[in-house]
Amino acid sequence: MTRKRRRLYFLLAGMAALGLAAALILAAFRENLVFFYSPSEALEKHVPVGKAFRVGGLVKEGSVVKQGDNVTFTVTDLMKEIPVAYSGALPDLFREGQGVVAEGALRADGTFQATQILAKHDERYMPPEVAAALKKSGRWRGGPENKGEAKP
Repeated sequence: MTRKRRRLYFLLAGMAALGLAAALILAAFRENLVFFYSPSEALEKHVPVGKAFRVGGLVKEGSVVKQGDNVTFTVTDLMKEIPVAYSGALPDLFREGQGVVAEGALRADGTFQATQILAKHDERYMPPEVAAALKKSGRWRGGPENKGEAKP
């Protein structure tokens, strides 16, 4: 085997190894990717049962029901709603009428089973994803465009 041919084989083997490594990294990234949807988008896209994603919007007034550590509430983007079930401690700032992002998956009955709840951190801030979803739905209540702020 000539020296030139050995270099070619070495180069081809190196390229194949890099390609395989890139494919494995992308596959791992894809499995851990969590998308954000508003309730309208989640219902329109028919997200599969058990697929992890985030849903964000406003906690519907009068929808919070607490039973010990279990809580159920409804997330709305003022167009459509998704019922949410969560077991655990809620953030101190969680309340009705405020922005929230829940991470979890849909159950077969259409309820979103949340594994984590994220609430706003002061009177003016709304998670950027929630603000964008409300703007897209045409239900935005004001505030600067670039900061995701809404009137309380």
